[in-house]
Amino acid sequence: MLSRRSFLLGSAATLALPTTGCRQAGHTALSPTLQVSAAGLSAPVEIVDDPYGVPHIRAASIPDAFFGQGYVVARDRLFQIDFSYRREMGRMAEAFGADFASHDARARLLHFRGDLDAELAVVPENILACARAYVAGINARIDEVLAEPALLPLEYGILRVAPLRWDLRDLVRSRGSVIGGTVEDEVRRAQLAAIGLLELDQVMAPLRPAWTMRVPEGLDPKSVSEADLGVLALGGMPLELLAPRDPVARMNARANAGSNAWTIAPNRTATGRPILANDPHLGIGGFGPRHVAHLSAPGLDVIGGGAPGLPGIMQGHTDRFAFGRTNFHIDQEDLFILELHPEDPERYRHAGGWRRFEKIDVSIPVKGKAPTIATLRYAVQGPVISHDPAKRRATALAAVELQPGASGAFAMIAINLARDWASLRDAFRFHPSPTNFHYADVEGNHGWQVIGFIPVRRRGEGLLPVPGDGRYDWTGMRDFRALPSEYNPAKGWFASANQNNLPAGWPRERIPAFSFREPYRYNRIVDVLSAQRKHSLADSVALQHDTLSTPARQLIALLPMRGSQGAQPAIAMLRGWDARIEAGSAPAALFELLWRELGDRMLAAIVPERARPLVTDIAPSVLLELLARPDRRLGADPARTRDAIFDAALVAAWNGARERLGPEPAAWRWGTLHQVRIAHPLSRIPAIAAAFPAIEGEGSGGDAYTVMARGLREGASWQTTSGASYLQVIDVGAWDNSLMLNLPGQSNDPRSPHYRDHYRPWARGEMQPLLFSRRAVDAAVIRRTTLRPARSLS
Repeated sequence: MLSRRSFLLGSAATLALPTTGCRQAGHTALSPTLQVSAAGLSAPVEIVDDPYGVPHIRAASIPDAFFGQGYVVARDRLFQIDFSYRREMGRMAEAFGADFASHDARARLLHFRGDLDAELAVVPENILACARAYVAGINARIDEVLAEPALLPLEYGILRVAPLRWDLRDLVRSRGSVIGGTVEDEVRRAQLAAIGLLELDQVMAPLRPAWTMRVPEGLDPKSVSEADLGVLALGGMPLELLAPRDPVARMNARANAGSNAWTIAPNRTATGRPILANDPHLGIGGFGPRHVAHLSAPGLDVIGGGAPGLPGIMQGHTDRFAFGRTNFHIDQEDLFILELHPEDPERYRHAGGWRRFEKIDVSIPVKGKAPTIATLRYAVQGPVISHDPAKRRATALAAVELQPGASGAFAMIAINLARDWASLRDAFRFHPSPTNFHYADVEGNHGWQVIGFIPVRRRGEGLLPVPGDGRYDWTGMRDFRALPSEYNPAKGWFASANQNNLPAGWPRERIPAFSFREPYRYNRIVDVLSAQRKHSLADSVALQHDTLSTPARQLIALLPMRGSQGAQPAIAMLRGWDARIEAGSAPAALFELLWRELGDRMLAAIVPERARPLVTDIAPSVLLELLARPDRRLGADPARTRDAIFDAALVAAWNGARERLGPEPAAWRWGTLHQVRIAHPLSRIPAIAAAFPAIEGEGSGGDAYTVMARGLREGASWQTTSGASYLQVIDVGAWDNSLMLNLPGQSNDPRSPHYRDHYRPWARGEMQPLLFSRRAVDAAVIRRTTLRPARSLS
């Protein structure tokens, strides 16, 4: 669960026009050095842009290097981080009107409401200085573009809005952008329990590790409904108010989440040095979720991909070690059902008595109208997301991110400042989100540490909603020291792919979650790495783009020997297939259509009508198990029902392929369906669509269960919606050999040559250099910019 929030608002900067050259919004090859004056710097900073769009920031102090990072991310991604800022800080209505006010109220409800001064006081001053500088760098670019409107990203003129300034305190205040996923699962399970079908949740989301779910004592599952999600059920921003909604179906987030990472010890590599590879699987189709930068100053030298709006580098390398990450699983949210006082709905039952909500009225600015007043309530567990006096019922959300000390705003800075494994472990205390952290250093060591904060529950395991009367309250949090790790493993490599990697014999009372992913990607990585005695950089690149599908292999083995006349062509095509989901493969296209048909038909067969609104998907392991070993869920004659489902799905998939891809099977291609299209998130506005051409034309191989993970949309579309938009393969110690890709490019400005320059290489698996040494960077420079402290231009 990578944090995709924005962190916002801050200090002053002034603009001085350059003395040479013509200012342009996009990069210009071999352009003259630009001179920019900015408040917040202590000394000049040089920014050197390379041909791949990566800015190399050279500063005299570490905080000034982070200033440079803030400046360049605003240069390349200003509207992206500003739009996120408006959303997270609850300031959409002031720009777009009253219909956004309820979303603004929700955003403010999920802000941290503790003591901000106390939160900042526990952060070391050197880390705070870097965060302040990052914010100042963003504000410097904002002041620059406001003073010279030709530099403004095009969205501002079209939407008639201006960027908002950032403030360090909002790095701590804004925490709610990734909240809500697990409590939706809790509500679904309670609703299934209410109709006596709780076991059907395992069809959709098998628990890993295995666990027997029980309804918590004191919970009436029949009383639980979607209404208990309250403001979380608002969903995404009502962008259809700006333009008509895109009818394309939503992404299947359950199947599409994930990442891959591995480290290889020197004695198992062709180079004799460690190799670290990482490809986080993030959203594809809108703004790129990573921005690559290189920060250097005395005591700091770090390069890699960062989250726009978050200071520091999330995955990459320093001059001492490489680092990567995948999502680990910790259940960090719980939904509490509160009983309201019969005579006073501002009180709720807790700890044997009645406790009063903390209540705050906030004023939400609204474009063209008087401000809206929203009432925010807080219970002892957290923000009150639903309040229904008529039913004497409310719900409160407990979330790790909203607890004191759980801001992740400073985590990347702390990690980037570390020098080795020991100092990294000190940095991990600033990292609350669940992560498999991978490490490899110039001394030849490599390691893995699970990091993140774990809530300590008085009772229960967090799988269903619980009464909010105090019996199930949280009593504290554990940090990474309560989680597994490994250093220099004997097998010579380590990998994670969101699978259950709790060590054998892990204490049941310390299981952090039950939501680990299917192990298909991990098992394939294990097969490859175990067989390679001398792994190379090229081997890591090939593995990141590996399309062998374990579910496809297993399905091929289950194909009937003969089918009906309509099914036989599909059986014949698939039986000789190598199970690789290649973009140019006809059998791959047929398989994907068949997989969806089988899932839909099997769900219809095993899920009663009354549960179908709740159980909307079938896990691949469940589907394959039912095909291999049909059981009583398929009725009195399970094998016959299985055979009928299989045959009908084969016929439908073959006919569907002919309909979508044409009458000639030899011409079918999976990539024809599985297109990679990237458009501005507001491209439904005609002027935005005209100004920001869609980036399209390439198809992709892979699916959600191949190492080269490529998620799909639900419904009629087969468009790529998630995957490894950022990839890195690091040659530890010989840093200039390292490789990367960042889809679709570094800049969101269509006037920039880096708007889409990684799109075609990404689609074709052609990795780009991740230049690091001063010699390599200076040999490839295309532009230099000098930032100087305000009033010191000369």
